Amino acid sequence: VQLQASGGGLVQTGGSLRLSCAASGRTFSSYAMGWFRQAPGKEREFVAHISWSGGSTYYANSVKGRFTISRDNAKNTVYLQMNSLKPDDTAVYYCAGGGCSGYGCYLSSGYAYWGQGTQVTVSS
Repeated sequence: VQLQASGGGLVQTGGSLRLSCAASGRTFSSYAMGWFRQAPGKEREFVAHISWSGGSTYYANSVKGRFTISRDNAKNTVYLQMNSLKPDDTAVYYCAGGGCSGYGCYLSSGYAYWGQGTQVTVSS
């Protein structure tokens, strides 16, 4: 599975962006998908993940209520809608896919496939 993230950019505080992650391969619909981010000088951190069916979603406390993860298995694409953006959301955002379950989906090690990252910059 190859993942291609897009949709990043520069936005002002309070603005919105929608990230997309397009996957190749017929097994996309069988994988949990996640979004992680890494700010300069910081470790990569969990943002959100979604089950293979899209029926379950989970978020980091820092983005809960502002970000929404979704997926369209017919289009082999997962999305991250980001609203009410803050300067602290500035980071490179990565999409990831894999056969994780439970707590494993909150960890980078739970995912076998990674996109190349897309930069999100929120200005104050």
